[in-house]
Amino acid sequence: MSSSVLQLQDRLQAASTDYQKLQNDLSVIVEARQRLDAQLQENELVKKEFQYLTPNNTVYKLIGPVLVQQDQAEAKSNVDKRLEFIQGEIKRVEGQIEEIGERSEKKKLEIVEIQTALQQMRQVNPAASSPAAIPA
Repeated sequence: MSSSVLQLQDRLQAASTDYQKLQNDLSVIVEARQRLDAQLQENELVKKEFQYLTPNNTVYKLIGPVLVQQDQAEAKSNVDKRLEFIQGEIKRVEGQIEEIGERSEKKKLEIVEIQTALQQMRQVNPAASSPAAIPA
């Protein structure tokens, strides 16, 4: 095989490995985004439930295996802060998803270009794709 074919095959292998890593990274980040969505929904539900409280109601916070009484205003404040934090994290993770998606698309295009170049080289020089014949 010619050295240019070998170089293209090496580039193709490296690009494929990079692409697989990007896909794995994207999968991990999408899972993180889903967990954040679940947390957001849970905290929004808690905030909604706070609307039904009267000043006489008691609020408890679960700390480990123990329920501890908590001030209503403090509990509401904590949930609001948690919601802000989760929404900020969602924006950050969405930025990562977009960035990795763009890098992944660029890598996929690079792979297609390399594969096209390899096919063209093999069509021009069919001997480049098969091992050299050994005379008998």
